[in-house]
Amino acid sequence: MTDAEWAAVRPLLPVPGWMRGRGGQPEAYCHRAMLDAIRYLVDNGIKWRAMPVDFPPWDRVYAFFRRWRDHALVKEFHDRLRARIREREGRDAEPTAGVIDSQSVKADAVVGADSRGYDGGKQINGRKRHVVVDTLGLLLGVMVTSADTGDRTAAQVLLRHVADAHHRLALVWADGGYTGSLVEYCLAALALVLAIVKRSDDMRGFVVLPKRWIVERLFAWLMRTRRLARDYERRTTSAEAMIYWSMTLLMTRRLARPHPSRA
Repeated sequence: MTDAEWAAVRPLLPVPGWMRGRGGQPEAYCHRAMLDAIRYLVDNGIKWRAMPVDFPPWDRVYAFFRRWRDHALVKEFHDRLRARIREREGRDAEPTAGVIDSQSVKADAVVGADSRGYDGGKQINGRKRHVVVDTLGLLLGVMVTSADTGDRTAAQVLLRHVADAHHRLALVWADGGYTGSLVEYCLAALALVLAIVKRSDDMRGFVVLPKRWIVERLFAWLMRTRRLARDYERRTTSAEAMIYWSMTLLMTRRLARPHPSRA
């Protein structure tokens, strides 16, 4: 991270328990070094054991990654960055509308048969990333499943978690794969309007559809980080954490840019 990024990130970091007087041993390495190491791994797609000597030892970096994953600290850090960017753009910290979609990616050989499947539509053997984003394209929630999991099945779980975390969310746009009983379920159980954006029958070739391009742009952002070009994680929770870390790269760079003052 640059000094400008670190200045924007440091106040948003979760405070360790030992600094709150809750006990525990102080950490041996500073958070900036740990964050830089994880960001390097996600951005360049290296193995854990291939961590350059300029960073802390790989096993200490992985222990930091695992602790932040298991205690949802990476999500907490990510959500604080998202709220700061939304406020900087003149929006409320909590969104009222979002977009949902999924992306199937190939899985590496280390991914076990219990969390991988075959997506017949995309002809991909691997996993599927289900995401909900706000109207700025920033991540609100993610769930990684096997590629043979239906979009509507995963959307019920994901939208429930997102609706619980973001109480002001009232409208979500989706493609034609989310039609059917899911629309009634969202309205009755979650008080959420699921609006389906479909292609018309006379459309030919590539056409930019309203709102759906926002979530497609998020997938393009994710694929810029090499660790996410293919699913290399043994656990789906690690795959979800990698997506959150990828988005933190994007958001910290945005916060470090000079922002023109609004009139």
